[in-house]
Amino acid sequence: MDNSEHINHGPGVGHHHVTPVGTYVATYLALLVLLVLTFAVSRIDLGAFNIVVALGISVVKTALVVLIFMGVRHNSKLTWFWASIGFVWLILLFLTLGDYVTRQWVHLPLGW
Repeated sequence: MDNSEHINHGPGVGHHHVTPVGTYVATYLALLVLLVLTFAVSRIDLGAFNIVVALGISVVKTALVVLIFMGVRHNSKLTWFWASIGFVWLILLFLTLGDYVTRQWVHLPLGW
């Protein structure tokens, strides 16, 4: 159990979670370690797995930022819903980018 505090702002207002400073420092240090790990992995030839490892590290970094720094971890289900919708939108953007990149382009002569 963590040593977090809850602040009561009066009737009708829910509890507000206060994240301890140590959590922010630990998260910051974890992000720095993951940054160095990303750089180290980029120097190693893993073939086709370079992108998989890099994306895996980036997902962990993104989760840390969203959950800890953006405060989604201790928020309502509605906040979780909208944060999830953002990731669904990101996936849709990448799917349409895949369609765009894999198209066969027709080169037209100049002055058509």
